[in-house]
Amino acid sequence: MAKWVALFSLLCLSVLGIQSKELERTQHTERISGSAGDVLEDDPVGRLKVFVYELPSKYNKKILQKDPRCLTHMFAAEIFMHRFLLSSPVRTLNPEEADWFYTPVYTTCDLTPNGLPLPFKSPRMMRSAIQLISSNWPYWNRTEGADHFFVVPHDFGACFHYQEEKAIERGILPLLQRATLVQTFGQMNHVCLKSGSITIPPYAPPQKMQAHLIPPDTPRSIFVYFRGLFYDVGNDPEGGYYARGARASVWENFKDNPLFDISTEHPTTYYEDMQRAVFCLCPLGWAPWSPRLVEGVIFGCIPVIIADDIVLPFADAIPWEEIGVFVAEKDVPNLDTILTSIPPEVILRKQRLLANPSMKQAMLFPQPAQSGDAFHQILNGLARKLPHDRSIYLKQGVKVLNWTAGPVADLKPW
Repeated sequence: MAKWVALFSLLCLSVLGIQSKELERTQHTERISGSAGDVLEDDPVGRLKVFVYELPSKYNKKILQKDPRCLTHMFAAEIFMHRFLLSSPVRTLNPEEADWFYTPVYTTCDLTPNGLPLPFKSPRMMRSAIQLISSNWPYWNRTEGADHFFVVPHDFGACFHYQEEKAIERGILPLLQRATLVQTFGQMNHVCLKSGSITIPPYAPPQKMQAHLIPPDTPRSIFVYFRGLFYDVGNDPEGGYYARGARASVWENFKDNPLFDISTEHPTTYYEDMQRAVFCLCPLGWAPWSPRLVEGVIFGCIPVIIADDIVLPFADAIPWEEIGVFVAEKDVPNLDTILTSIPPEVILRKQRLLANPSMKQAMLFPQPAQSGDAFHQILNGLARKLPHDRSIYLKQGVKVLNWTAGPVADLKPW
């Protein structure tokens, strides 16, 4: 134990020493450039027009009235994206001039007493909405959804199940096969992430996080921080399936390591503690993503991403490799060695990038919307897909999608 305490002390002294020199000659932040260029600050206005279908309130507003908790859970992007588009300058009331069509369906707003979304009605609800727009407007039938986008923030997106094995078995809802999906789930070579999808951050309440900010010069005296489940006994009693065993490995290997401040307890100082930490663990749970990714970026805590093949939010605009640390699930037992071997100069550069306001803004869905926020990043992603290829338009009477495909239970009326 003494060895680890001494090592952390040396790391802190080294970082602070370099930091004092850095402050004399450079700024706290560094410009961000992703694979698509310096696009975080792009303005999508004037680059696309979106038509918002007006659906009966049973698909959205009435569901929310029934359970207002939907406004604060991590899947709330579908609600706030709808609200944003209704007053956005990219909205057009003339569908003939639209580049994209948006169908506001709140498929995650069916919650258990514990506040977790039940996905079992979602496929029928989505099918019902698509049947409605295809019957009442001509635009779906022109492309069978290829110029439509849907926000599907479930654990595994449009596969509509919270357990990976069953989500894979279900696959993406057949009627959404040609549409662009805006979803929190992202994993390479996975049946629940199709080509062309836009991966977004989960919702985290901006005002709540803002209220817990501490002075930016507060020393980061915690080396590694994590609060959350290591085992899900209720849903995975035998262990090993939840988080593919990665969280269990974190606990078993580092519960007694003084460099690791890890626990299942969720203190009232959770947000403040993240601002005092150098590294924040972001391991997969039932799905690869979690709000910790957003929280880490907002609070300048270097995200340690433990989720093999994850596709991260706005990956063409945000250089995740430069701001985070990626650790393979099989390497979790070596986490201490991996993190303590990162040079202080590298840590400081990651912190400077994380301090860039445009990085933080891109992770949030603020009310009202602000330039460069997650709403605008979604629009930027849609704008970069334009113009549509002429091949998406089908000849009159031609059908590509199979309306009777999928589990029998999905075909029942909603």
